[in-house]
Amino acid sequence: MTVQVNITPNGRMSLPADIRKRLGLNGGGAVYLDETDDGVVLRTAAQAVARAQALAKQYTGDNPDSLVEAFLARRREDSGE
Repeated sequence: MTVQVNITPNGRMSLPADIRKRLGLNGGGAVYLDETDDGVVLRTAAQAVARAQALAKQYTGDNPDSLVEAFLARRREDSGE
């Protein structure tokens, strides 16, 4: 779906209400902007986290040593805590 969104001279833009509702941004919120070779992508925080997790999984797979908890445990062990 392509939607035209106008940008004011001071850089503000408004997402249409139906899109905000679908994205769970009814009461406002933050979106993350990624500039790509193809254009601009807006993501909600939940979408950005899910994308980061998917990218991390590509490199770590199901390796339990790659978990944050395992990393923190190794750091505590190395520091003598």
